[in-house]
Amino acid sequence: MISPRKFLPHPWLSFFMVVVWLLITNGVSVGNLVMGVFLGWLIPLFTDVFWPDPPVLRRPLVLMKFGLRVLLDILTANLDVARLILGPSARLRPAFVEYPLELEHEFAISLLASTISLTPGTVSSDISDDRKILLIHGLDIADPQVLIDTIKQRYEKPLMEVFECSRP
Repeated sequence: MISPRKFLPHPWLSFFMVVVWLLITNGVSVGNLVMGVFLGWLIPLFTDVFWPDPPVLRRPLVLMKFGLRVLLDILTANLDVARLILGPSARLRPAFVEYPLELEHEFAISLLASTISLTPGTVSSDISDDRKILLIHGLDIADPQVLIDTIKQRYEKPLMEVFECSRP
């Protein structure tokens, strides 16, 4: 018997791609929906070979909440960064921070690093060879521990809940 996973290897990714396609095309029509479903099926099917150890999604609702939190954080960080760069440059306190990772799976670490880089004012710039430390640059860092605690609570802990690929 042929497994359904062979024809739809990443159903959540396919669903997400359909939704993103509909958002990009800025309209829901039969043509857009058919094209979105086609791309949402074809792209994961052809890229499945690049996912030797795919993460297992445990809690999709937590992932949706995480996505909304990231969007809200991006909006508020844009305002904060605009305020900082329009003000006197002497107020800026740029710094590199070594962030201790609890996540273990490469996909989850990559998602965390991307989330940090998407949020204005912070950029993940390097990861240690043992995948235990993520180097983050911040535009305005008063206290590195506050940044570490914020990322742990707002981003890393939810990712650990969402994916089965890391310690709970």
